Amino acid sequence: MTIKGILVTLIAPFENHIANGGDKLLGNMPTIKKRLDDRAYISGQMQRHSLFSAIDRINIDDQEDNHIGENDGQYTYVSNADGITSKIESDLRADMGGFMHPIDGIGSIRRTSPISATPAVAIDPSKFGNDLLVCINNNPNEDAKKQAIVTVEYSQEDNMRMNFFLDVTSLSIYKTYEYVGNFHVKTVAHKFAQESERKRRARIFLEATRFLNDYANQARNEVCGEPQKVFIVFDSKLSRKASRYFKASETEQKRIKEELNDRGAAFFYGDDTDEKFDSVLTAYKKAMQFLNENELYTCFSEDKDKVEKFEDIKSLINNIKQKTKENKEKSKNKQDKEESPNSDEQA
Repeated sequence: MTIKGILVTLIAPFENHIANGGDKLLGNMPTIKKRLDDRAYISGQMQRHSLFSAIDRINIDDQEDNHIGENDGQYTYVSNADGITSKIESDLRADMGGFMHPIDGIGSIRRTSPISATPAVAIDPSKFGNDLLVCINNNPNEDAKKQAIVTVEYSQEDNMRMNFFLDVTSLSIYKTYEYVGNFHVKTVAHKFAQESERKRRARIFLEATRFLNDYANQARNEVCGEPQKVFIVFDSKLSRKASRYFKASETEQKRIKEELNDRGAAFFYGDDTDEKFDSVLTAYKKAMQFLNENELYTCFSEDKDKVEKFEDIKSLINNIKQKTKENKEKSKNKQDKEESPNSDEQA
């Protein structure tokens, strides 16, 4: 099978959690994020933060395999979210998380994230409580009124449904576009990692969805986003329909599987609560084996291991953007001249 997309949809139980805070009412009443239907949720930004934190740890543990090329001595890493580079060849956040870097007078160099995530949402309406926190001033020489009293909202118990998707067709690949006037005339793909490294990055993504733990307020309200139930899909199409699996009825679940089978997709289900099914661990092991035994989609039929560095094509991108800007300006000026009456006509 040629894999074009990897989707992971899962359920994780959260208890007494403030995994993602909301507004602060009156300055001292922090709330939890919740929808209008009283379901606690965790934003997509927080989900990505948790995922890339897991990717970072796994990548560090993977040091023996994560050098790029044979002699250049570069090692992959995950940049901080407030300082993302454009080094797709070595920065896993730049590759899998995307970036946008402005260029004065031209526009920006941007990369759409191959990884997408949904907010995590409670399956059932949540029940909320309030935790009273008091910071006591023990200095007898100070005003006793100068003490902090805070009530913090939390959600008692939720089964959180969440989804992650990896667009394999753009993993470690960047496309440049050429225009003539206002018309797109050419697309060129550039590759920044060998196939073995692309496969490793896909494996790290999949493994990271097992170890989601970096949420807010962990000092007093520790939670674990590791799945209790999981549905993993390797698809020959770019489809995210299976992300509805844990919300769907039995009939819809059956038909989602029928659709996946019809196009030759592979899927693995794990459930730690029911002995009739594989455990979550077994589902991930089977999924990892399938990933190892099958190929990732690539648009490069020849020279599959020929790779570039992003710095080498930056000047190309800038030139294309500058040329495109100039062509658009010329086209606009020509159009303005054609539409404007000449001096004789005006007379």
